Amino acid sequence: MRQLLLRAARAGVPLHRRGPASPGRARPSHSEPRGRDGRGGEEEEEMEGWHQLYPGHIPTSPLQKALLAAGSAVMALCDPYRHDMVAVLGETTGCLALPNLRDKMKNHPEGYRILQERPRIRLSTLDMARLQGLPDGSLGREYVRFLEDNLQKVSPDTRMPPKFVDDEELAYVIQRYREVHDLMHTLLGMPTNMLGEVVVKWFEAIQTGLPMCVLGAAFGPVRLSTRKLQVLATELVPWAIRSGLNSSCVLNIYYEQRWEQPVESLREELGIFPPPAVPV
Repeated sequence: MRQLLLRAARAGVPLHRRGPASPGRARPSHSEPRGRDGRGGEEEEEMEGWHQLYPGHIPTSPLQKALLAAGSAVMALCDPYRHDMVAVLGETTGCLALPNLRDKMKNHPEGYRILQERPRIRLSTLDMARLQGLPDGSLGREYVRFLEDNLQKVSPDTRMPPKFVDDEELAYVIQRYREVHDLMHTLLGMPTNMLGEVVVKWFEAIQTGLPMCVLGAAFGPVRLSTRKLQVLATELVPWAIRSGLNSSCVLNIYYEQRWEQPVESLREELGIFPPPAVPV
């Protein structure tokens, strides 16, 4: 990804620069000495205009984002398990969906508290022994069971931190979405095989509006067998769409404070219909 950015810069594509500084954000410094040619140290000033809004942030122009989006989309479609490419695609195409999700969180008391407190779902923040000791059927116990069943594929620590979102608050929103993705599998009762991932992507596409989810829902089924396609089309997709439309925003749940709540109760609270009784 850095090589792509460097190639774009050499081709004359300017990296993202901010206009007048907004409250709480650093204003570009223009105190650098001007160059010997009298035109000023343009390169130095351009470097001064780059702002790392959070650790790991890489400012990019709209054109650079488009190049990253195109490249990551191709790679993600070729290998849906390239989570790094899926992550880049989500960041570079979420310019409309992420503010909408942020606004939904701000307008909900529990979502607003999440934005203020910025909880993280990581192995370092999870009391695994406590979660394992919760009753069967509780959110915490079923989440840990999901992690144990998918030990070789899934870990809370495998979610990449954002890099290309040019707003610190929106960067947290997409980070939160990534960290609750496994909880969506738990709530929806879907495994991590291709069929299960496609079903979750249909639900998330309706819920979030992220183009990344829409692409995954649309193109993921090409790898499925005819039998699984039939189950997907007749049972699972209609259920995922109805649940996504009926459910309140899943980012407005403070999951870390709901571990004891039964999964069935949380599904009912959100408006997620019971999963179809079909093999996935």
